[in-house]
Amino acid sequence: METQVRPSPVVAHAVLAVSSELGGMVVSFDDLWGRDAARTQERQRAAGSWDDRFAIAEAALVRRHEAGRAIEPEVAVVWRQMVTNLGGVRVERLAAEVGWSRKRLWSRFRARIGLHPKRAAVAPWLRPDSTATGEHSYKTPGS
Repeated sequence: METQVRPSPVVAHAVLAVSSELGGMVVSFDDLWGRDAARTQERQRAAGSWDDRFAIAEAALVRRHEAGRAIEPEVAVVWRQMVTNLGGVRVERLAAEVGWSRKRLWSRFRARIGLHPKRAAVAPWLRPDSTATGEHSYKTPGS
């Protein structure tokens, strides 16, 4: 059984305990979570429906998110602004809004999100039609 989850980059930072080093790779659950992955997969196999399987996956992700490493508030603010504005916001304005230089924003954003701000602004997850794929979405406050 295979379940695919695509959290936002901000959530992925906390939940997966990795950031840009994955570089868009597909990584097995076992490689990321070890024994927690095995327990979650066992519970999913025993579940009676897809809704139950997604609930188990969501509960595991929420636990990891709450226990995970937080992203810098400035990066989270910039990400939210980019999502809200569908990428149509200038990096200089975002840097000024969070009190960072453009260079620092570029560096911290890339380290945490995995893309520099201009590349992230044109990424598929910011397009209005990107939710039309029928994928199960996972959202947390601030994502």
